[in-house]
Amino acid sequence: MLNYHIVVTGRVQGVGFRWSTHELALQYGLVGQVKNEWDGSVTIDVQGPTNAVKMFVKEIQAGPNPYAKVTGMQIEPRAIESNWPDFKMR
Repeated sequence: MLNYHIVVTGRVQGVGFRWSTHELALQYGLVGQVKNEWDGSVTIDVQGPTNAVKMFVKEIQAGPNPYAKVTGMQIEPRAIESNWPDFKMR
């Protein structure tokens, strides 16, 4: 089980990045949230089985849709939380 806090930079707002990230998380059965930040970045809190989280991160790095362009990602491991009921788009 992995829990990551991820900060994504690049062309990630106004291009359907959150929606694509949400759909990808649901596809992998992950929990957490994705939200836009005031500085133009997007933060993702994601938790789930190790392999699923690693595949999710790979797809986010590549850009979850053709309109997004990820230029940077900071990934910070966090302690496993039990209070994520599902994956939310905020």
